[in-house]
Amino acid sequence: MKRFILLTLAVLVTGLLRLLAWLPYRVVARFGEWLGAQLYRLPSTRRRVVQTNLKLCFPDLHDSERERLAQAHFSHVIRSYVERGLQWFGNARMLANLVQIDSAIDLADATAGPTIFVGFHFVGIEAGCMMYSTRHPVASLYTPMSNVLLNTMALRQRGRFGTEMIPRGDSVRRALRVLRSGKPVMLAADMDFGLRDSVFVPFFGVPACTLTSVSRLAKAGNARVVPFITEVLPDYQGYRLKIFDALSDFPSDDVTVDARRITAFLETEVRRIPAQYYWVHKRFKHRPMGEPAVY
Repeated sequence: MKRFILLTLAVLVTGLLRLLAWLPYRVVARFGEWLGAQLYRLPSTRRRVVQTNLKLCFPDLHDSERERLAQAHFSHVIRSYVERGLQWFGNARMLANLVQIDSAIDLADATAGPTIFVGFHFVGIEAGCMMYSTRHPVASLYTPMSNVLLNTMALRQRGRFGTEMIPRGDSVRRALRVLRSGKPVMLAADMDFGLRDSVFVPFFGVPACTLTSVSRLAKAGNARVVPFITEVLPDYQGYRLKIFDALSDFPSDDVTVDARRITAFLETEVRRIPAQYYWVHKRFKHRPMGEPAVY
């Protein structure tokens, strides 16, 4: 019965995403926003997670301001899920029309050496990564989904322009091989994946369990680290993939210092577009010893 339910879910999700890929972008985006607003009205674990995260990170905001931010974020998140149809089943020309690229570096420079693109979980990250893959060879680290059928579909669609998909459990050795071959690696290290290979650094003043993988992989692969974010543009204009200059003097000899630096960079961007950061994630799931749970 469980397998039947998972299969049915995978078929329904795939069918819906394929259907949405045929609709105009504005229609899909507006539908996603409307659906997010309706779902926010329902009591849910994710709504409580969003509210908790915002209260921890923005304690100076009035309750009504945090509530408006939470509602706006929920609409952004559900909209991003709905827009997967366009991103996973649309063609390269559609993605080019949807995503602008603003890069501080020459993306075609073959002499730049090994490169790690470090991204962050803003709601537009999927669109930006997909757009990049239509123009340049790249490998991407991913976290497998619990639904095997949906995971298989996601891998196929994310990799359809040639992206090499690397599961996190097998990431270090494969990522090093990719870097040494001259292909860039994309990864995001701003989620709480547990205490292993992580340190606690402040995120909006709250200790956050933060992966040290960027620093360690950069040192092992002798790679430059280039941050990027993808933001949702206003008035349904699509997305902007913004690629920054490589971090100078990175990595250092201290993984905690490096994690602080990356987190500080992220915090600056979150303050600019706070409704678009992935507050539905339990960013503070693991706590320093002796600190109470927050969820």
